[in-house]
Amino acid sequence: MYATHFGLQELPFTITPDTSFFFAHASHQEALNTLLVAARSGEGFMKVIGEVGTGKTLLCRKFLGALDHREFVTAYIPNPYLQPMTLLFAIADELDIKYPQHINQHQLLKLLNRYLINTYAEGKRVLLCLDEAQAIPIETLEGLRLLSNLETERRKLLQVVLFGQPELNARLDNPSIRQLKQRISFACQLSPLNLSEVEFYISHRLAVAGYRGARLFPHKVVKRIYHVSQGIPRLVNILAHKSLMVAFGEGARAVSERHVRLAVADTESTQGALTVKARIKRYLTALVSSLAAFGLTLLLSASQIPGGLA
Repeated sequence: MYATHFGLQELPFTITPDTSFFFAHASHQEALNTLLVAARSGEGFMKVIGEVGTGKTLLCRKFLGALDHREFVTAYIPNPYLQPMTLLFAIADELDIKYPQHINQHQLLKLLNRYLINTYAEGKRVLLCLDEAQAIPIETLEGLRLLSNLETERRKLLQVVLFGQPELNARLDNPSIRQLKQRISFACQLSPLNLSEVEFYISHRLAVAGYRGARLFPHKVVKRIYHVSQGIPRLVNILAHKSLMVAFGEGARAVSERHVRLAVADTESTQGALTVKARIKRYLTALVSSLAAFGLTLLLSASQIPGGLA
């Protein structure tokens, strides 16, 4: 891969939610600060909304990592498309609550409630984060509200943070769960990056990955990536990664606009009429051509050295 070629210690533009690459741009830092304040003040329900690829999962993990685990016990459910009883089992498993093989919902709720009370008596708070919350069935959301009913005179015993796409707002507008919507005391909205933030974002990830050389992404290249990605961090990562691959294939030391165009041609979410097969074929053809050109350059260079082709 291109890491050694560009002097990188690791790949800078992977799409896995690695918190070491967290970029604190305006809306993300504001959301993180809001969540930390709300959690420490004992709020029951919080909500974070963001379009696909804006970094909700990364923010969630950064938030969980920033909590003092001497004060908080946390649970994380990445896929809450679950029926009410199954969600209760998932929460119990995350909190390491032991339960018998055959147990009904009432008994499981009693175990969870007892755990929450005991944890409160130890001076700790229990906080649950649900990712992809727009997928939670209506009846499961209602069950979650009922679980959160347990409280003392001063605070809730279970705090819940919902991370979801904008469709979550429509789901919460359902009249059958209006009580849950009323309980959401803090709501945050994640926004895409603007042009200057994309520039800083790319530089930040390269620096975290160990890059210390000359500028890899000139301003006009960043501008092209920004316009194509619309500032969505996941798309920025994908385009930057593929652009570096093409540049590496040509033996280039910086990314050009042509490299970005080839990356765009291979990225389905940035294309309209082209089929996936056509995009892959175009990208592979261009990459093979680039590698061939790079090999020819090396061959010609070697021929100019005395004994180079001997």
